[in-house]
Amino acid sequence: MLALLMNLFDRWNTALADLRKQDRFRSFNRPQGLDFTSNDYLGYGAGRQPAPPGTAAPSPFAEGLSRSGMASRLLRGHHEVWERVEAELAAWHGAEAVLMMTSGYAANEGLLSTILEPGDWVATDELNHACIVDGLRLARCRRHSFRHNDLNHLEDGLKSEAAKAEPGRERFVITESLFSMDGDRAPLAEIVALAERYGAQVIVDEAHATGCFGATGAGLIDAAGVRGKVLASVHTGGKALGVPGAYIACSRLLKDYLINKCRHLIFTTALPAACGQWWLDMMPVVRADETGRAALHANSAHFRKALVNHGITPGGTEYVIPVVLGDNGRAVRAARQVQALGFDVRAIRPPSVPVGTARVRVSIHADHNSAILDQLAEALAAAVRSAQSEVGAPP
Repeated sequence: MLALLMNLFDRWNTALADLRKQDRFRSFNRPQGLDFTSNDYLGYGAGRQPAPPGTAAPSPFAEGLSRSGMASRLLRGHHEVWERVEAELAAWHGAEAVLMMTSGYAANEGLLSTILEPGDWVATDELNHACIVDGLRLARCRRHSFRHNDLNHLEDGLKSEAAKAEPGRERFVITESLFSMDGDRAPLAEIVALAERYGAQVIVDEAHATGCFGATGAGLIDAAGVRGKVLASVHTGGKALGVPGAYIACSRLLKDYLINKCRHLIFTTALPAACGQWWLDMMPVVRADETGRAALHANSAHFRKALVNHGITPGGTEYVIPVVLGDNGRAVRAARQVQALGFDVRAIRPPSVPVGTARVRVSIHADHNSAILDQLAEALAAAVRSAQSEVGAPP
Protein backbone atom coordinates (compact mmCIF):
# COMPACT_ATOMS: atom_id res chain seq x y z
CA MET A 1 0.00 0.00 0.00
CA LEU A 2 2.88 2.38 0.80
CA ALA A 3 4.28 1.89 -2.70
CA LEU A 4 0.90 2.73 -4.18
CA LEU A 5 0.70 5.86 -2.06
CA MET A 6 4.16 6.90 -3.17
CA ASN A 7 3.14 6.61 -6.81
CA LEU A 8 0.44 9.22 -6.29
CA PHE A 9 2.55 11.39 -4.01
CA ASP A 10 5.48 11.18 -6.44
CA ARG A 11 3.15 12.47 -9.14
CA TRP A 12 2.37 15.53 -7.04
CA ASN A 13 5.94 16.08 -5.86
CA THR A 14 7.22 15.90 -9.43
CA ALA A 15 4.66 18.44 -10.62
CA LEU A 16 5.52 20.83 -7.77
CA ALA A 17 9.26 20.39 -8.36
CA ASP A 18 8.76 21.30 -12.02
CA LEU A 19 6.92 24.46 -10.97
CA ARG A 20 9.75 25.43 -8.63
CA LYS A 21 12.29 24.98 -11.42
CA GLN A 22 10.19 27.29 -13.60
CA ASP A 23 9.75 29.85 -10.79
CA ARG A 24 6.01 29.20 -10.96
CA PHE A 25 5.44 27.67 -7.50
CA ARG A 26 2.68 29.53 -5.65
CA SER A 27 2.01 30.05 -1.96
CA PHE A 28 -0.22 32.37 0.03
CA ASN A 29 1.14 35.76 1.09
CA ARG A 30 -0.57 38.31 3.29
CA PRO A 31 -1.27 41.77 1.81
CA GLN A 32 1.65 44.16 2.15
CA GLY A 33 2.06 47.81 1.10
CA LEU A 34 -0.34 49.96 -0.88
CA ASP A 35 -2.91 47.91 -2.76
CA PHE A 36 -2.43 47.92 -6.51
CA THR A 37 -3.32 44.24 -6.87
CA SER A 38 -6.85 43.55 -5.66
CA ASN A 39 -10.18 44.34 -7.32
CA ASP A 40 -11.17 46.78 -4.58
CA TYR A 41 -12.09 49.37 -7.22
CA LEU A 42 -14.08 51.71 -4.96
CA GLY A 43 -11.79 51.31 -1.97
CA TYR A 44 -14.33 49.83 0.41
CA GLY A 45 -12.09 46.94 1.40
CA ALA A 46 -9.30 49.38 2.30
CA GLY A 47 -11.61 51.20 4.69
CA ARG A 48 -13.10 53.96 2.55
CA GLN A 49 -16.51 54.60 4.10
CA PRO A 50 -18.80 56.81 2.01
CA ALA A 51 -21.67 58.37 3.89
CA PRO A 52 -25.05 56.75 3.18
CA PRO A 53 -27.42 58.97 1.17
CA GLY A 54 -28.95 61.67 3.34
CA THR A 55 -26.54 61.20 6.24
CA ALA A 56 -23.21 62.59 7.30
CA ALA A 57 -22.02 59.53 9.20
CA PRO A 58 -19.93 56.82 7.52
CA SER A 59 -21.13 53.19 7.44
CA PRO A 60 -19.14 51.12 9.95
CA PHE A 61 -17.44 48.01 8.59
CA ALA A 62 -18.00 44.97 10.79
CA GLU A 63 -15.04 43.97 12.94
CA GLY A 64 -12.65 46.15 10.95
CA LEU A 65 -12.31 43.34 8.40
CA SER A 66 -13.09 43.46 4.70
CA ARG A 67 -16.53 42.32 3.58
CA SER A 68 -15.08 41.17 0.26
CA GLY A 69 -12.06 39.09 -0.62
CA MET A 70 -11.31 41.62 -3.39
CA ALA A 71 -8.94 39.20 -5.17
CA SER A 72 -7.76 35.61 -5.43
CA ARG A 73 -5.96 34.34 -2.34
CA LEU A 74 -2.84 34.12 -4.50
CA LEU A 75 -3.00 37.83 -5.28
CA ARG A 76 -4.25 39.95 -2.39
CA GLY A 77 -7.19 37.92 -1.11
CA HIS A 78 -5.21 36.03 1.51
CA HIS A 79 -5.46 37.20 5.11
CA GLU A 80 -3.94 36.18 8.43
CA VAL A 81 -7.38 35.15 9.67
CA TRP A 82 -7.54 32.28 7.14
CA GLU A 83 -4.25 30.88 8.44
CA ARG A 84 -5.82 30.73 11.90
CA VAL A 85 -9.04 29.20 10.58
CA GLU A 86 -7.23 26.51 8.59
CA ALA A 87 -4.97 25.65 11.53
CA GLU A 88 -7.93 25.29 13.92
CA LEU A 89 -9.89 23.17 11.44
CA ALA A 90 -6.88 20.89 10.85
CA ALA A 91 -6.50 20.43 14.61
CA TRP A 92 -10.23 19.67 14.93
CA HIS A 93 -9.99 16.83 12.42
CA GLY A 94 -6.49 15.68 13.28
CA ALA A 95 -5.51 16.37 9.67
CA GLU A 96 -2.13 17.63 8.48
CA ALA A 97 -3.65 20.58 6.66
CA VAL A 98 -6.85 22.31 5.59
CA LEU A 99 -7.52 24.48 2.55
CA MET A 100 -10.44 26.90 2.59
CA MET A 101 -12.61 27.16 -0.52
CA THR A 102 -15.53 29.39 -1.42
CA SER A 103 -18.21 26.66 -1.41
CA GLY A 104 -18.73 22.94 -1.09
CA TYR A 105 -19.48 22.70 -4.80
CA ALA A 106 -16.21 24.44 -5.68
CA ALA A 107 -14.31 22.30 -3.17
CA ASN A 108 -15.54 18.97 -4.52
CA GLU A 109 -15.41 19.88 -8.19
CA GLY A 110 -12.05 21.60 -7.78
CA LEU A 111 -10.46 18.80 -5.77
CA LEU A 112 -11.53 16.02 -8.14
CA SER A 113 -10.81 17.83 -11.40
CA THR A 114 -7.35 18.75 -10.10
CA ILE A 115 -6.01 15.48 -8.71
CA LEU A 116 -7.65 12.99 -11.10
CA GLU A 117 -6.10 12.41 -14.50
CA PRO A 118 -7.73 10.93 -17.64
CA GLY A 119 -6.07 7.53 -17.17
CA ASP A 120 -7.11 7.20 -13.53
CA TRP A 121 -10.03 5.01 -12.42
CA VAL A 122 -12.72 6.10 -9.95
CA ALA A 123 -15.44 4.15 -8.17
CA THR A 124 -18.23 6.57 -7.27
CA ASP A 125 -21.47 5.89 -5.40
CA GLU A 126 -24.38 6.29 -7.82
CA LEU A 127 -26.09 8.75 -5.43
CA ASN A 128 -23.11 11.07 -4.98
CA HIS A 129 -23.86 14.80 -5.19
CA ALA A 130 -23.87 16.71 -8.47
CA CYS A 131 -20.62 18.51 -7.62
CA ILE A 132 -18.85 15.14 -7.43
CA VAL A 133 -20.40 14.08 -10.74
CA ASP A 134 -19.28 17.33 -12.36
CA GLY A 135 -15.78 17.05 -10.92
CA LEU A 136 -15.43 13.61 -12.47
CA ARG A 137 -16.69 14.90 -15.81
CA LEU A 138 -14.05 17.63 -15.80
CA ALA A 139 -11.33 15.11 -14.89
CA ARG A 140 -12.28 12.86 -17.83
CA CYS A 141 -11.23 9.82 -15.81
CA ARG A 142 -12.58 6.30 -16.14
CA ARG A 143 -15.57 5.67 -13.88
CA HIS A 144 -17.31 2.78 -12.14
CA SER A 145 -20.64 3.93 -10.72
CA PHE A 146 -21.44 1.40 -8.02
CA ARG A 147 -24.90 0.78 -6.65
CA HIS A 148 -25.67 2.87 -3.60
CA ASN A 149 -23.74 1.58 -0.57
CA ASP A 150 -23.33 -1.80 -2.30
CA LEU A 151 -19.97 -3.11 -1.11
CA ASN A 152 -20.13 -6.15 -3.38
CA HIS A 153 -20.61 -4.02 -6.48
CA LEU A 154 -17.80 -1.74 -5.32
CA GLU A 155 -15.49 -4.70 -4.80
CA ASP A 156 -16.34 -6.08 -8.26
CA GLY A 157 -15.08 -2.87 -9.81
CA LEU A 158 -12.00 -2.64 -7.60
CA LYS A 159 -11.03 -6.26 -8.19
CA SER A 160 -11.39 -5.95 -11.96
CA GLU A 161 -9.40 -2.74 -12.13
CA ALA A 162 -6.65 -3.90 -9.75
CA ALA A 163 -6.11 -7.00 -11.91
CA LYS A 164 -5.05 -4.74 -14.80
CA ALA A 165 -2.21 -3.28 -12.70
CA GLU A 166 -1.60 -0.41 -15.09
CA PRO A 167 1.59 1.45 -14.08
CA GLY A 168 1.23 5.13 -13.24
CA ARG A 169 -2.56 4.99 -13.07
CA GLU A 170 -4.29 5.58 -9.77
CA ARG A 171 -7.50 4.14 -8.31
CA PHE A 172 -9.94 6.12 -6.15
CA VAL A 173 -13.19 5.54 -4.27
CA ILE A 174 -15.47 8.54 -3.70
CA THR A 175 -18.52 8.67 -1.47
CA GLU A 176 -20.56 10.97 0.68
CA SER A 177 -20.53 10.07 4.37
CA LEU A 178 -24.16 11.08 4.95
CA PHE A 179 -26.24 11.18 1.78
CA SER A 180 -28.11 14.44 1.38
CA MET A 181 -31.30 13.11 -0.22
CA ASP A 182 -31.52 9.62 1.30
CA GLY A 183 -30.46 10.31 4.87
CA ASP A 184 -28.30 7.20 5.23
CA ARG A 185 -24.63 6.73 6.03
CA ALA A 186 -21.92 5.22 3.89
CA PRO A 187 -20.20 2.19 5.47
CA LEU A 188 -16.92 4.10 5.73
CA ALA A 189 -14.89 1.51 7.62
CA GLU A 190 -15.79 -1.19 5.10
CA ILE A 191 -15.14 1.09 2.13
CA VAL A 192 -11.73 2.02 3.51
CA ALA A 193 -10.89 -1.66 4.06
CA LEU A 194 -11.81 -2.53 0.47
CA ALA A 195 -9.82 0.40 -0.87
CA GLU A 196 -6.75 -0.69 1.08
CA ARG A 197 -7.12 -4.25 -0.17
CA TYR A 198 -7.13 -3.16 -3.80
CA GLY A 199 -4.74 -0.21 -3.63
CA ALA A 200 -7.23 2.65 -3.99
CA GLN A 201 -7.44 6.10 -2.39
CA VAL A 202 -10.60 7.21 -0.55
CA ILE A 203 -12.16 10.68 -0.80
CA VAL A 204 -15.21 11.52 1.31
CA ASP A 205 -17.72 14.37 1.14
CA GLU A 206 -18.69 15.17 4.75
CA ALA A 207 -20.99 18.10 3.90
CA HIS A 208 -24.04 16.82 5.79
CA ALA A 209 -22.11 15.20 8.66
CA THR A 210 -19.72 17.98 9.73
CA GLY A 211 -20.65 19.29 13.16
CA CYS A 212 -23.11 16.49 13.89
CA PHE A 213 -21.15 13.32 14.70
CA GLY A 214 -18.42 12.44 17.15
CA ALA A 215 -17.55 13.83 20.57
CA THR A 216 -16.60 17.22 19.11
CA GLY A 217 -18.73 17.09 15.95
CA ALA A 218 -15.82 16.53 13.59
CA GLY A 219 -17.90 14.22 11.37
CA LEU A 220 -18.31 10.58 10.44
CA ILE A 221 -14.73 10.00 9.24
CA ASP A 222 -13.35 10.98 12.61
CA ALA A 223 -16.14 9.22 14.49
CA ALA A 224 -15.23 6.03 12.60
CA GLY A 225 -11.51 6.51 13.34
CA VAL A 226 -10.42 6.33 9.70
CA ARG A 227 -8.99 9.84 9.26
CA GLY A 228 -5.47 8.56 8.61
CA LYS A 229 -6.76 6.21 5.92
CA VAL A 230 -8.64 8.83 3.88
CA LEU A 231 -6.81 10.83 1.23
CA ALA A 232 -9.03 13.90 1.57
CA SER A 233 -12.40 14.98 2.88
CA VAL A 234 -14.61 17.91 1.94
CA HIS A 235 -16.57 19.85 4.57
CA THR A 236 -18.96 22.78 4.27
CA GLY A 237 -19.69 25.62 6.65
CA GLY A 238 -23.07 26.55 5.24
CA LYS A 239 -24.94 23.63 6.77
CA ALA A 240 -24.60 22.70 10.46
CA LEU A 241 -21.86 25.26 11.14
CA GLY A 242 -23.89 28.19 9.83
CA VAL A 243 -21.02 30.07 8.14
CA PRO A 244 -20.17 30.64 4.46
CA GLY A 245 -17.45 28.67 2.73
CA ALA A 246 -16.05 25.14 2.72
CA TYR A 247 -12.75 23.37 3.20
CA ILE A 248 -10.69 20.37 2.20
CA ALA A 249 -8.93 18.39 4.94
CA CYS A 250 -5.84 16.68 3.54
CA SER A 251 -2.05 16.35 3.68
CA ARG A 252 0.32 19.31 3.43
CA LEU A 253 1.53 17.95 0.11
CA LEU A 254 -1.98 17.84 -1.33
CA LYS A 255 -2.68 21.35 -0.06
CA ASP A 256 0.42 22.64 -1.86
CA TYR A 257 -0.62 20.78 -4.99
CA LEU A 258 -4.11 22.31 -4.91
CA ILE A 259 -2.79 25.82 -4.30
CA ASN A 260 -0.68 25.46 -7.42
CA LYS A 261 -3.03 23.46 -9.63
CA CYS A 262 -6.67 23.94 -8.60
CA ARG A 263 -8.37 26.38 -10.97
CA HIS A 264 -11.34 26.69 -8.60
CA LEU A 265 -8.98 28.30 -6.08
CA ILE A 266 -6.53 30.14 -8.34
CA PHE A 267 -9.16 31.94 -10.42
CA THR A 268 -11.74 32.67 -7.69
CA THR A 269 -12.09 35.74 -5.51
CA ALA A 270 -11.32 34.79 -1.92
CA LEU A 271 -13.88 34.74 0.84
CA PRO A 272 -13.85 38.04 2.76
CA ALA A 273 -11.74 38.25 5.88
CA ALA A 274 -14.85 39.10 7.90
CA CYS A 275 -16.11 35.58 7.18
CA GLY A 276 -12.92 34.19 8.67
CA GLN A 277 -13.79 35.80 11.98
CA TRP A 278 -17.22 34.16 11.82
CA TRP A 279 -15.48 30.79 11.45
CA LEU A 280 -13.25 31.50 14.43
CA ASP A 281 -16.28 32.50 16.49
CA MET A 282 -18.30 29.39 15.55
CA MET A 283 -15.71 26.65 15.82
CA PRO A 284 -15.47 26.50 19.62
CA VAL A 285 -19.26 26.71 19.82
CA VAL A 286 -19.77 23.76 17.47
CA ARG A 287 -17.06 21.65 19.06
CA ALA A 288 -18.58 22.07 22.52
CA ASP A 289 -22.22 21.64 21.47
CA GLU A 290 -22.80 18.09 22.67
CA THR A 291 -26.28 19.12 23.79
CA GLY A 292 -27.21 20.24 20.28
CA ARG A 293 -25.93 17.04 18.71
CA ALA A 294 -27.80 14.92 21.21
CA ALA A 295 -31.01 16.88 20.59
CA LEU A 296 -30.59 16.55 16.82
CA HIS A 297 -30.31 12.76 16.92
CA ALA A 298 -33.07 12.43 19.51
CA ASN A 299 -35.41 14.55 17.38
CA SER A 300 -34.58 12.47 14.32
CA ALA A 301 -35.41 9.23 16.13
CA HIS A 302 -38.61 10.74 17.54
CA PHE A 303 -39.87 11.93 14.15
CA ARG A 304 -39.04 8.67 12.43
CA LYS A 305 -40.96 6.75 15.08
CA ALA A 306 -43.91 9.14 14.75
CA LEU A 307 -44.04 8.55 10.99
CA VAL A 308 -44.00 4.78 11.48
CA ASN A 309 -46.84 5.11 13.99
CA HIS A 310 -48.84 6.83 11.23
CA GLY A 311 -48.11 4.04 8.76
CA ILE A 312 -45.29 5.82 6.87
CA THR A 313 -41.90 4.16 6.47
CA PRO A 314 -39.25 6.82 5.81
CA GLY A 315 -35.96 6.20 4.06
CA GLY A 316 -32.51 6.46 5.62
CA THR A 317 -31.50 6.45 9.25
CA GLU A 318 -30.50 10.00 10.16
CA TYR A 319 -31.85 13.57 10.42
CA VAL A 320 -32.36 13.90 6.66
CA ILE A 321 -35.66 12.07 6.28
CA PRO A 322 -37.07 11.24 2.84
CA VAL A 323 -40.60 10.00 2.26
CA VAL A 324 -40.51 8.58 -1.25
CA LEU A 325 -43.71 8.80 -3.30
CA GLY A 326 -42.16 7.95 -6.68
CA ASP A 327 -44.31 10.14 -8.92
CA ASN A 328 -43.34 13.82 -9.27
CA GLY A 329 -46.91 15.10 -9.08
CA ARG A 330 -47.69 13.14 -5.95
CA ALA A 331 -44.62 14.50 -4.22
CA VAL A 332 -45.53 18.08 -5.17
CA ARG A 333 -49.13 17.70 -4.01
CA ALA A 334 -48.10 16.16 -0.69
CA ALA A 335 -45.57 18.90 -0.04
CA ARG A 336 -48.08 21.64 -0.84
CA GLN A 337 -50.66 20.16 1.51
CA VAL A 338 -48.16 20.15 4.37
CA GLN A 339 -46.92 23.64 3.49
CA ALA A 340 -50.48 24.95 3.74
CA LEU A 341 -50.44 23.93 7.41
CA GLY A 342 -47.35 26.03 8.09
CA PHE A 343 -44.60 23.43 7.69
CA ASP A 344 -41.92 24.29 5.13
CA VAL A 345 -41.09 20.96 3.53
CA ARG A 346 -40.19 20.56 -0.12
CA ALA A 347 -40.76 18.08 -2.92
CA ILE A 348 -37.50 16.76 -4.37
CA ARG A 349 -37.65 15.59 -7.96
CA PRO A 350 -35.21 14.57 -10.73
CA PRO A 351 -32.47 15.46 -11.46
CA SER A 352 -31.81 15.92 -7.73
CA VAL A 353 -32.91 12.30 -7.21
CA PRO A 354 -33.21 9.37 -9.66
CA VAL A 355 -36.25 9.21 -11.93
CA GLY A 356 -39.15 7.49 -10.22
CA THR A 357 -38.01 8.37 -6.69
CA ALA A 358 -39.58 11.81 -6.16
CA ARG A 359 -40.03 12.48 -2.48
CA VAL A 360 -40.85 14.86 0.30
CA ARG A 361 -37.65 15.60 2.20
CA VAL A 362 -37.73 16.60 5.87
CA SER A 363 -34.66 18.11 7.53
CA ILE A 364 -34.75 17.70 11.32
CA HIS A 365 -33.02 20.28 13.54
CA ALA A 366 -31.81 20.36 17.12
CA ASP A 367 -34.20 23.19 18.03
CA HIS A 368 -37.38 21.36 17.00
CA ASN A 369 -39.58 20.07 19.81
CA SER A 370 -41.48 16.81 20.09
CA ALA A 371 -44.94 18.41 19.92
CA ILE A 372 -44.16 20.10 16.60
CA LEU A 373 -42.55 16.94 15.25
CA ASP A 374 -45.68 14.95 16.15
CA GLN A 375 -47.88 17.49 14.35
CA LEU A 376 -45.67 17.39 11.26
CA ALA A 377 -45.67 13.58 11.21
CA GLU A 378 -49.46 13.51 11.34
CA ALA A 379 -49.75 16.17 8.63
CA LEU A 380 -47.24 14.50 6.34
CA ALA A 381 -48.86 11.08 6.71
CA ALA A 382 -52.25 12.56 5.82
CA ALA A 383 -50.77 14.39 2.83
CA VAL A 384 -49.09 11.27 1.54
CA ARG A 385 -52.30 9.26 1.77
CA SER A 386 -54.23 12.05 0.08
CA ALA A 387 -51.74 12.38 -2.77
CA GLN A 388 -51.73 8.63 -3.33
CA SER A 389 -55.51 8.29 -3.39
CA GLU A 390 -56.53 11.21 -5.64
CA VAL A 391 -58.88 10.11 -8.39
CA GLY A 392 -57.23 10.50 -11.79
CA ALA A 393 -53.82 11.17 -10.28
CA PRO A 394 -50.79 9.57 -11.91
CA PRO A 395 -49.86 6.20 -10.40
